[in-house]
Order: sequence, then structure tokens, then C-alpha cells
Amino acid sequence: MQAMVNIAVRAARAASDIIIRNMDRLDRLKIVTKQNNDFVSNVDHMAEEIIIATIKEAYPEHGIIAEESGTQAEDSEYQWIIDPLDGTTNYLHGFPQFAVSIALQVKGRLEVGVIYDPIAQELFTASRGNGAQLNDKKIRVTSHKGLKNALLGTGFPYYDQSYLDTYLETMKALMQKTAGLRRPGSAALDLAWLAAGRIDGFWEFNLKAWDIAAGALIVREAGGIVSDFENQDGYLKSGDIIAAAPKVYPEMMKIIQEKVGASNYLRK
Repeated sequence: MQAMVNIAVRAARAASDIIIRNMDRLDRLKIVTKQNNDFVSNVDHMAEEIIIATIKEAYPEHGIIAEESGTQAEDSEYQWIIDPLDGTTNYLHGFPQFAVSIALQVKGRLEVGVIYDPIAQELFTASRGNGAQLNDKKIRVTSHKGLKNALLGTGFPYYDQSYLDTYLETMKALMQKTAGLRRPGSAALDLAWLAAGRIDGFWEFNLKAWDIAAGALIVREAGGIVSDFENQDGYLKSGDIIAAAPKVYPEMMKIIQEKVGASNYLRK
């Protein structure tokens, strides 16, 4: 899989060049509102196009699942899952928290994950069974025990607020048992930071596969646990994700299941 990791890295760096070049012209970007509080710019489109072109040059028969252009070649066993700019709202405001996220799924199993932060120039990579790296140095999740004094990452509901009350219940319960919560605004980077030991756990509702595919693999290869709210592997489909260091995960799961179970969220 190393050759495919290399292609993903090449694609991520090419997209990041476009993203950085356009940072000094944010006021001239064409911005479209896809839905409430969900935006896309021509930078997202240009970055996605160069990622797809880079992948297709190396692997023309592989499939693509991309945020802006949808799905191509659904019948391929190889599916690249692409978010060209995770954290578009941050980017459009000049808030330096965004990333390129690229994953490869083979026969339904995640095999490659790459996340690149062009501001910090941090490259997070993983391939299944080979561990996770930050700028070619091995990374591991924390050995923190339980929620006491833990630092958690999360993401607020922003376009679909139908589950806002349920989310706030989980947030309130976890906030009272931890050292604090952080919401930087890029799920991909939240997961990458979890893998690097900067936070101890992360949860969010209703994400898309391209937001979390690469990060989920990187966390797992760094020794973390990743699941949906039912303690299963359905997070790419449901978008509901819990990821944490092994000794933090059980308490997080217990609280989130209690709060989600008290609502009709999973049954809606």
C-alpha cells in the first residue's frame, strides 16, 4: 500500500498548493451555499479536481467518492474518499484550521489515510497494519485513563440542527467530567490530533464519510478505538463517530449511549 500512500500524499500536497495560493484573495472567491451554513468555493472545486486527476493518472480504474463531485466508478473494489478542504468555513474566514483529507477503501475496508494541514505543514499518514505517522515519525494516542482531566474534541451541529438538543446533552455530560472541550472546526484534523496525542477523545454527530475516513484509519493505526454510537463500525454510513484512546473510550461511549438512548436520534 505504500505506493498508494505516496499517491495520496502527492495529491494532498498539490491540493494544498492551490488552497494556500488563494488565501490572499479570499474576498474574490466564488462562494456557493449548498445548504444552511454549508459552503463551497471554487478553491474546493480546484483542489478536488487536482486530487482526482493525480489519483486517476496513477489508478485510472479506481473509484472516487468526493465531497463536491460525487461518486465515480461505483463498481470498483478501490474507492478513494476525498475531502479537498475540510474546514471550508474556517478557510473562508481566514481561520487557520483546515486540511486536505484523502482515504482509500478496498473491498469496503479502509487501507490508506492521509491528512495534510497546509498551514502547520503537518502530514498525517497511515496504512492498515503499518501504524500512523506525523511527518514520517510514528505517533500514538495517549495513555490517559478515563475522562477525568481528559481533553476532548468535538464538532457542533451547523447545517442540520434537528439533533441539537441531543448533542447538547452529550456535551453537557462530557464537559462536567473532563478538563475541557475543543471545537476547532475540522473533523479531519481533530482525528489527526487525537492520533498524535493532542486530545484524548473526539465525538460528533452526522458527519460525511469524507470528513472522517482518513482520520478514522489514522486513529486506529495510532492505537485508538473508533466506532459509531452503537459501538459498531457503521460510522462512515451514519456519520456518528466516537474516537478515543483505549482507556478513555469506554466512559465516553457509556455517556453518549445514555444521552442518545434517551432521545429518538438513532430512531429518527
